[in-house]
Amino acid sequence: MRTILATTTPADLVALRPDGSSRPVARPFAPEVPVALEYNGLSYAVMMASPFDLDDFITGFALTEGLAAQPGDVTDIDIVETDLGWIARATITSLALEKLEERVRTRVAESSCGLCGIDNLEAVSRALPPVAAHEALAPAAIFAALDALRAHQPGNRATGGMHAAAFVAQDGTILMAREDVGRHNALDKLVGAMARAGQTMDAGFVLSTARCSYEIVEKTVRAGAHTLVTISVSTSMAAARAEAAGLSLYALARPDEVLRVTAG
Repeated sequence: MRTILATTTPADLVALRPDGSSRPVARPFAPEVPVALEYNGLSYAVMMASPFDLDDFITGFALTEGLAAQPGDVTDIDIVETDLGWIARATITSLALEKLEERVRTRVAESSCGLCGIDNLEAVSRALPPVAAHEALAPAAIFAALDALRAHQPGNRATGGMHAAAFVAQDGTILMAREDVGRHNALDKLVGAMARAGQTMDAGFVLSTARCSYEIVEKTVRAGAHTLVTISVSTSMAAARAEAAGLSLYALARPDEVLRVTAG
């Protein structure tokens, strides 16, 4: 599901200046709507997301959340628009069905920035699968990808309010990118797009415009990538989880400098 970026241009936006003057502004909003994710008829989550590439989203979410073990586990994708938002439905095969049903039964309160409850405290401390041995990334590849990223962000160019996640070849060439108002969503969409295209994430690195939280690290590791570069800062837990899994992590990537957090 690829759709043209849907935005609304308000007629009554006004830019105010320090001297008291003002001017009318026509600026589109970044699209954000409720998206309900349903697997095997079970309502799993409602996410605030941008309503495009939702087939990639529901696939990538299942993979990075551990509901599906491989892309082939996610089938029968159906995307439906309603008056209240969007519904993304998919079937997870019997291989992962037991895990899905268990997660639905035991799920406790969750938020976009973390997890609540003793069960999830234990889940967060579980070891991630180890990242495969890999060569160090050449800094030139990071800077080349940063220079090219804007061309892969039509949504952000139009609105100034959208995150991107890109998969980049070892030489810095951006091979695929996805956007969303949510940083986790953009990464899930990228993972889903790669999986649906039959491409693995072990021959390059992930570039994210987001703050590097532990969720971004965990989703990257579960997707099979070995290196993550983020434009913003890394949290302490993200760094610790990356180190434990063997993920090479770079943060605060700027046109003239990047911070190596873990060497993998």
